[in-house]
Amino acid sequence: MKIVELRQYTLKPGMRDTLIELFDREFVETQEAAGMDVIGQFRDLDDPDRFVWLRGFADMEARAASLGAFYDGPVWKAHREAANATMVDSDNVLLLRPARTGSGFHMEGIGRPPPGATALPAGVLTVVILYLSAHADEEMIGCFDRDVAQALARDGATVLASFVTESAANSFPRLPVREGDNVFILLAPDAARAALNPWPRSLESRFLCAPEILRLAPTARSRLRV
Repeated sequence: MKIVELRQYTLKPGMRDTLIELFDREFVETQEAAGMDVIGQFRDLDDPDRFVWLRGFADMEARAASLGAFYDGPVWKAHREAANATMVDSDNVLLLRPARTGSGFHMEGIGRPPPGATALPAGVLTVVILYLSAHADEEMIGCFDRDVAQALARDGATVLASFVTESAANSFPRLPVREGDNVFILLAPDAARAALNPWPRSLESRFLCAPEILRLAPTARSRLRV
């Protein structure tokens, strides 16, 4: 997957489980049939009204084709009113690409629980979002590989993936993305706060604000688990 969307939805109070039940039942296999990869669905542990999910695409052209096929298709048309009725905002979307070759998700051989599954995984996924003054360059990516990932490894945590902003124009304008934001994102088991300390002072001027940290619990049908 060369392109990944990190999607954070703000929901109406008490509606998260309603959306998750609908999503896991109707929107997983049907999106994948349209050519995209539904990577994972999550409850935000620090916000009861936030639903977070990830999906991937082979490239930007494939993204446009897959999204068109799904959102113009019968399943979305049948259930969009019910889905949209749970939401306050669905435009908090970061369009990403792997920070370097091989730093994306490795999902080969990882299956998904079948429709109707209810058992919740025990693990927690941490997502650290660093907001940058400019697009992440090779110096920052090299520093991450050399210092941050190694510090996590010493603490017994493994970086699952790392991403930077995809700078190409939104290939499906009907669904807004956060254009203009430059980010570096890492995903790891719930130990990733250790990754905030090894960044050298020489890079501090590139951070626009404190990191955004998401603690995410996979839904019963999430393919990505920790």
